[in-house]
Amino acid sequence: MFLKIFRRKTALTDVEYLSDYRRTGDLTGLGELYERHMDMVFAVCFRYLRDEDEAKDAVMQVFEQLMTDLKTHEVQNFKSWLHSVARNYCLMQLRQKRVMVGDEGIFEREAYENFVSEPPEKEDWRIEAQLSDLSDCLQTLAQEQRRSVELFYFQQLCYQQIAEQTGFAITKVKSYLQNGKRNLKLCMEGKQHD
Repeated sequence: MFLKIFRRKTALTDVEYLSDYRRTGDLTGLGELYERHMDMVFAVCFRYLRDEDEAKDAVMQVFEQLMTDLKTHEVQNFKSWLHSVARNYCLMQLRQKRVMVGDEGIFEREAYENFVSEPPEKEDWRIEAQLSDLSDCLQTLAQEQRRSVELFYFQQLCYQQIAEQTGFAITKVKSYLQNGKRNLKLCMEGKQHD
């Protein structure tokens, strides 16, 4: 009994940390879990934002987002879910930055020439084009399919949560997701050939 006091606790699995956080709301455990994957989150953020300080800020913002999201989302594979959350956060930041730049009228002649003389990397253009195509293709889906796809993929809700939020039966949610995903794929493939 005496030696048990001095034994080091074994590291918890991601699932154990998640269930503990959902049960108790203890940020210490969530912080330990996040720290385990923080390098990956920083790498994702830096890849998209291309600025070290912005990537560091994004790492902190993603953690703050986790504190609320994990209370409502059932996460099976934390690492891949976290990767998606970080990526989506960065893409939203890039999209907001693009909107703000356009709204402020920064594209006056001189600023426009500076922007054009330093074009973003080829991959950035491809990502933006794919996001634009995805947005267009989402609009082609039937309303039920679009709503189900947005809730499942963008808000990471499970079938049950989508059913509760929309009033659709779970079997309908699965059907809408399957058909919506197929229709999105066909639309995206069609846009690649345009």
